[in-house]
Amino acid sequence: MTMGTALIYDEEMTKYKLLWVDPACKIEVPERLIVSYEALVKSGLADRCVSIPVREATDAEILLAHSEEYLEAVKKTPFMHLEDLMTFTRKYGDVYFHPNIYHCAKLAVGATLQLVDNVMTRKVRNGMALVRPPGHHSQSSAANGFCVFNNVAIAAQYAKKHHGVKRVLIVDWDVHHGQGVQYCFEDDPSVLYFSWHRYEHQSFWPNLRESDFDSVGSGKGAGFNVNVPWNQVGMTNSDYLAVFFHILLPVAYEFSPDLVFICAGFDSAIGDPEGHMCATPDIFAHLTHLLMNLADGKVCAVLEGGYNLTSLAQSVCQTVQTLLGDPAPHPAELGGPCESALESIHSARSIHKKYWSCLQHAAAPFPEEPSTRHCRLAQQGGSQGLQGNVGEDAQKEEEEEEEEKEKEEEEIVWPEPLQRVAPSLHTTLLLPDIVECTDGCARFSPADGPDPLAIARLRKNFLKESEDEATVTLLYNLTALVGQMEKNEIRNGLALVPDVSMAATLLTSASLSKRVLLVWMGEGLVPAQIIEDEKTLVVHINSMAPHEAQSKYYVPIPLKKGCGDTAGFMQAVLGLLLPLGYQYEPSLVLLVRPQGCQVKEDLWQQLTCLLQGLALGHTLVLVQENEMAPVGVTASSLLGNAAPSLGPLDAPGSEDVESFERLRLRLQTDWPLLQTTAPEKRRSKMDG
Repeated sequence: MTMGTALIYDEEMTKYKLLWVDPACKIEVPERLIVSYEALVKSGLADRCVSIPVREATDAEILLAHSEEYLEAVKKTPFMHLEDLMTFTRKYGDVYFHPNIYHCAKLAVGATLQLVDNVMTRKVRNGMALVRPPGHHSQSSAANGFCVFNNVAIAAQYAKKHHGVKRVLIVDWDVHHGQGVQYCFEDDPSVLYFSWHRYEHQSFWPNLRESDFDSVGSGKGAGFNVNVPWNQVGMTNSDYLAVFFHILLPVAYEFSPDLVFICAGFDSAIGDPEGHMCATPDIFAHLTHLLMNLADGKVCAVLEGGYNLTSLAQSVCQTVQTLLGDPAPHPAELGGPCESALESIHSARSIHKKYWSCLQHAAAPFPEEPSTRHCRLAQQGGSQGLQGNVGEDAQKEEEEEEEEKEKEEEEIVWPEPLQRVAPSLHTTLLLPDIVECTDGCARFSPADGPDPLAIARLRKNFLKESEDEATVTLLYNLTALVGQMEKNEIRNGLALVPDVSMAATLLTSASLSKRVLLVWMGEGLVPAQIIEDEKTLVVHINSMAPHEAQSKYYVPIPLKKGCGDTAGFMQAVLGLLLPLGYQYEPSLVLLVRPQGCQVKEDLWQQLTCLLQGLALGHTLVLVQENEMAPVGVTASSLLGNAAPSLGPLDAPGSEDVESFERLRLRLQTDWPLLQTTAPEKRRSKMDG
């Protein structure tokens, strides 16, 4: 990568805590920040980051998202005695104040703004701010949910005002709905706010009607607020990825942000006492990777929730390591999204189809059951969460429930994420001698000299007797390159070859990688030998005609307008190719560009970058020897440089959309990560 990753942290933000007994607030402790930073130090990730000092936010900056009356009220808290702090706290919902919290809250905002400044001026590529107190629940005139000032909302307004940012994407993967961010931008089309959150038909905090899927924004901001409510606990990696593939990423690419914020709440990870979800910390590596090619790579992650100190620290490390550019781990044991998740995905896609062209093919919404439109727990306190007086019996019952939850949490065990080891050699190029090697890459040469037995096998199985020594050497070098990838000595590579069909056939043979994802671009035919052995998953984009898939392992994705149709191409990649690739779990990705491939340069770069989330980043790009143009941009993408922004996307062609949907329906039984609607809902619709 050409730039570094910022890490912003200051121990000062640990210097406040709850000073009285409050069961709702006791989980928000200084250790949340301490363990996160210590884990980064212990793993060596902190030393690899660019350390940026923290500063306090100014009044003018805080007023970008808060009222002057509220700011003046918070300013008085450092001078309050304990009883006054408790009285002041009771004005708001599920939050507490401390004499030092105003200072820490100004530091949290200032740290976030420091991150924005450094990313926008390209001093760093991306970064993470470890801050406390969190921010996404705080509203214009109210503290709420452990949050005093809304760090990300202020930062989004600041980026627009001071850096000329036109479009901001905020991805809130905290397990609670960030209603404060939603309220701030609900009528603003320059900010796309996405949130998934535990909801359970409005019975989970903050118990707001406007946290449901049909709260889409208002006025000019209609459609720019995307809520995906989780109506049951236990969501897994598959559920999270399905939402990204089928809602967030298509909409985000159509929106085309200039800057991406992540409200990085890790209470959505396994073991958390608030979330009760089952997604493992390594999934945040993939979620981060999938966002890193938006906005030319300008990504700012800002800590929000996370209350299991083990999964919190692990998840922070996974996120930062991905921002640094290390290969993502294998997303093991992916299935399809659960029925409840599919219902939420379907509802969100349906309600937003009139706002986003990428969702225009979404199925019509199903009638909602009456029970899902009512709260099982009476909403109190309006937009400021649950307030009011709770009877002694109810409070006792709540405390008993909390104790029971804590016992349950103690029993949850999950494996520690595997160590992510980046190969010593990042990108190698296998090029003719006359072609210059790209800066930052290494020209490939086998670790050992030619093996006579291996060359003999090559001649017998793949070459005619007349093939010259140069071809034999090239194919031998290809097998050696893949071998070194399998040993994790090389991360990825690019090879210019005289015959991509022969090279692809060789590399997908049974003697090499066990699981190969072959992405074939362009009109040329995929070798029959590869298709017929059904040992390789082949995704053929821009095939000549919309013919039926011959097997679950050969997926032709036709584009009526060819690869020049940016919207259609990205819809195929995000909604079909990536779910297939992630579920297949390859050990090697082969990206093949035959002669005459018409894919545009910026799309080619996006594709190359996105595929590197698979197979520990082991991606080998095969390019027909006379196709010299893409060598430089391909090498740049393999090195980890972000793909250029595509700009706001037009609607994909209707024929392509219909074709994609037919393909999805046909394949989703074998590849359930393609599902967007619960099976029984599909049946009831068909029966109707």
